[in-house]
Amino acid sequence: MNPTPRLDRLSALLEGLAPVVSVHHAGDATTVTHVPASESDQLHLHLLTAGHIDLELDDGRRFPLDAPAIAVVRADCPHRLVPSGSAGSPGLFCASARFDGPAAGLLLQAFEQPLPLALDENGSELDLIVRLIAQELTQPRCGQPALLARAGEILFIGLLRHLVANPRTPAGLLNGLAEPRIARALVAMHGTPQAPWTLESLALEAGMSRTAFAVRFREAMNHTPGAYLAHLRLSVARRAVRSGRGLKRAAAESGYASTTALSRALARN
Repeated sequence: MNPTPRLDRLSALLEGLAPVVSVHHAGDATTVTHVPASESDQLHLHLLTAGHIDLELDDGRRFPLDAPAIAVVRADCPHRLVPSGSAGSPGLFCASARFDGPAAGLLLQAFEQPLPLALDENGSELDLIVRLIAQELTQPRCGQPALLARAGEILFIGLLRHLVANPRTPAGLLNGLAEPRIARALVAMHGTPQAPWTLESLALEAGMSRTAFAVRFREAMNHTPGAYLAHLRLSVARRAVRSGRGLKRAAAESGYASTTALSRALARN
């Protein structure tokens, strides 16, 4: 008897995000860091490895952070990182994850509000990478820039793992992935958005009744299954059109019945 295959809740999402992670700062935080707003599809990741900083927003909100902690802020939210005046300079690792894939908007919806996150040093999915980065900041060795560049990518994946295992957002993609039954339907949609998905077939993927699936999906995702699939397909089609693959191929890749149907969808949105 073949064992049930393990559900990989992130690989299809990462492929759909096509993240490009860049490191912007690695070292002591001696002055206030201003991060202006940007319209690009990206998240800022600020990992505090030592000390204390305040995350300040333009609307007056302030989030104190004590190491180890990470703050996740969407690019359209201007903010400042203000180091504490006591106990030496905080250790800070700042990176950004820019998304070139069709799932970008679906993930970014989950981070409409900045997410300050205290990290448990015992058992966190991020523990190993946080300790590695902290060690490199305090004891730099040969190849540090290359190591930290790759550490930024691992930090981003580890963050997604952590948020799937410990949901912190009110609703959205990560909350859906946190629930195995809903996750099976999400992985199926992201893996083959062009398939002729129906409420019945998605409920079957989830191993739930049609009614129970529709209710739980909306609670977790803040979208109906049909609305989510439509958003995903439109994002896939837009990316295909932007890359020059043409309407016919874009329609086939995204699940639209015809180029006319795709043209209408693009015009409406």
